[in-house]
Amino acid sequence: MRAMRINKLGAALSAADIPRPTPKPGEVLLRVLACGVNFADTLMVQGKYQEKQDPPFTPGMEICGIVEALGEGVAGPAPGTRVASYVGSGGFAEYAVVPSASCVAVPDAMPDEEVAGFLIAYGTSHVALDHRARLQPRENLLVLGASGGVGLTAVELGRLMGANVIAVARGAEKMAIAEAAGAAHVFDNDDDIRAEVKALGGADVLYDPVGGDLFEAAMRACNPLARLLPLGFASGKVPQIPANILLVKNLTVHGLYWGAYAKLDPKVLTESFARLFEWYSEGALKPHISHVVPLDEAEHALDLLRTRKATGKVVVKVAER
Repeated sequence: MRAMRINKLGAALSAADIPRPTPKPGEVLLRVLACGVNFADTLMVQGKYQEKQDPPFTPGMEICGIVEALGEGVAGPAPGTRVASYVGSGGFAEYAVVPSASCVAVPDAMPDEEVAGFLIAYGTSHVALDHRARLQPRENLLVLGASGGVGLTAVELGRLMGANVIAVARGAEKMAIAEAAGAAHVFDNDDDIRAEVKALGGADVLYDPVGGDLFEAAMRACNPLARLLPLGFASGKVPQIPANILLVKNLTVHGLYWGAYAKLDPKVLTESFARLFEWYSEGALKPHISHVVPLDEAEHALDLLRTRKATGKVVVKVAER
């Protein structure tokens, strides 16, 4: 099968013909239709992600595919079923093996590209806002990186959950995308975020996939008893949180590594997916995909994230149904 591989950490992806994998007990073989691209992929190919892979390997963390074969002892999903799956790596290829337990049924009418980019972005935001921060109606939700893959879903879900969403993005185009997704107030990265947010009543929940200097300004705009959600560090800078501010304001920090729930508490993900696909089927969620690229251009897909040229999701299209 054809796959896009990383042969040396830090190098560009290259195409290769490698053996088609065979499902082991507990696994299924999927014919990959599309693969969502995540910022974590850009870290993994550099050896900087928390789950490290030794080259050569195939990146690609979330896929939409059709079940081709079942491993020993696997009862389903039946061959021919279209599913979504979080795989960690291996999605930039024509076939992938995944645990049968990671396969999620998807709405028939949902396009392959939307399926491929749905699980991580929406799943991260929903678990963060609902399970971790317990976001309540009418609370002020401050979202940094609000036009990105996860940030945009946080805006959309925050609005759906009844919050007053305050979004921060860079530039007029990205600000407009956040506003269209449901943000009640939108600011530029270069604005005085602390002053602007405090003028709106302060933040009750801070959602931050970016890190860097903006985190401190946003934290200082938080109300007493606010909940902070550090989800990633797209800026490249991990913020250091002053414990004295946490103490004085009675702030709570909720770290979230979404992928770990597959082992820590799978029920959290199962219940989250069920709710998210229910909302999608009702027309309440409208995934935003800015770029769809073919498999051979997977390196370009990663570069779109590195250079922050993407909004919402980038998807690698592998095959047609």
